[in-house]
Amino acid sequence: MLATDAVDQGTAAVDLYWLPLGAGGHFVRLNGRLYEALVARMERRPACDLYHSALQVELAEGTFVIEQAPVPDLSGKERGAVAEGPVGNRWAGRFRIFRYEIRLWRDGNIPDIAEAVDSPRRLSNDEDRARRVLDLVAQVPTPVWGRDELATGDMWNSNSVIAWVIARSGLDAESIQPPTGGRAPGWQAGLVLARRQDEEAAGIARPVD
Repeated sequence: MLATDAVDQGTAAVDLYWLPLGAGGHFVRLNGRLYEALVARMERRPACDLYHSALQVELAEGTFVIEQAPVPDLSGKERGAVAEGPVGNRWAGRFRIFRYEIRLWRDGNIPDIAEAVDSPRRLSNDEDRARRVLDLVAQVPTPVWGRDELATGDMWNSNSVIAWVIARSGLDAESIQPPTGGRAPGWQAGLVLARRQDEEAAGIARPVD
């Protein structure tokens, strides 16, 4: 079983995992530390540990992993890939190495889950809410990774995807914080976009006086 907190037969669960950025990969971890050191210096604050987030949803019919990750090969369907987006800029996205994929992976796994910190965090046991989370994954926007194309004030990345899914599902994403001493770049991008879309939807639904 993937989660450390099992659920009873016939119940549902939505769990959030915090993975140290670059867990299992020294190159990504080193780049992350250099990036955070530079940003911290510019913002005149201590450097923080950086985290990448993922979701695991359990239902009676199976376990589903939701995550944004690099595209390692062309067999994305086997990993439950439902969408892809460019990394760095749209032109580079023509090449696989500069694309990311969004996964809704039934019976999949979260790489390096053993290194997760303060995880899993149970967000809900409600079955309808869990199914809503699954339904939203294929609707996640796919702007350029590492940029702020959507004018949210934060870069778009894997944390943006998870924050967006949580917020649009109706769960309380605003109160979620990374582990103590950590930071989750991109999280606010997902929240801002979700809030914007919720307000737009409410405006459309509101009757005209």
